[in-house]
Amino acid sequence: MTDCRARLAVIVNNKYFTNAVIALILFNAVTLGLETDRALMASHAGLMHTIDRAVLWIFVVELALRIYVLRGPFFRSGWNVFDFVIVGISLIPHVGPFSMLRTLRILRVFRLISTVPTLRKVVSALLISIPGMASVLSILFLVFYVSSVMTTQIFGVVDDPKMYELYGTIGNSMSTLFQLMTMDNWVTGIAAVTMVHFPNAMLFFAAFIIITSFAVLNLFIGIIVDALNIVHDTNPKNERSRIHEAQMQVLNDIKADVERLLEKTGAKKK
Repeated sequence: MTDCRARLAVIVNNKYFTNAVIALILFNAVTLGLETDRALMASHAGLMHTIDRAVLWIFVVELALRIYVLRGPFFRSGWNVFDFVIVGISLIPHVGPFSMLRTLRILRVFRLISTVPTLRKVVSALLISIPGMASVLSILFLVFYVSSVMTTQIFGVVDDPKMYELYGTIGNSMSTLFQLMTMDNWVTGIAAVTMVHFPNAMLFFAAFIIITSFAVLNLFIGIIVDALNIVHDTNPKNERSRIHEAQMQVLNDIKADVERLLEKTGAKKK
């Protein structure tokens, strides 16, 4: 690495530089939100666009510095590629068919994930937990499908337009059960209508809510917590800490053995 690259590497890797980038990202998120205010844009559109372009070019310079310092290895990181794509999209002129790309500027806020270690850890945990979540979603779908068939065959046969709207088809039943799972207006919108014809339907509703809302939610929480523990255990700092503790334990054992040996040697001399 040349002297110039070495000096730039010190700057780019400095915590103050990283904190400045994070502050700029947060500032940009605020300005992007303010641009949705029509009254503000009507009176200060020029200023807001100037701020936005200035922040964007600062991001370009910051990205260029990191590419110059890291060279090829820069693109081996998924977060760096994400930064590169988002900033590249933001540089495309927002005219004609590319005007819709203007809305993608808000994605620059996600660059916080690549700069804040705690956010990176959470996202890594979410990625690790995807297989477990897929299994839970498969179980949830089976519960939904079986329950939809049951409710359609039991509740949907009643000659009542409201009951048909709720349970007339499997699609209607799935929509009703989803509303029941989220507990959105289910007492007056679902239970009250159903219990007119089936007074004991509350037993089914209570069991379904317990299974889908509470049990499945706890499964999701458990999977994410396990994934966070995995990410924490594989953290290089924690690994170095465990190695250091193991080394210290070995040194202490050796010291104790030496002391016992010296004691025995001294006893023999006496």
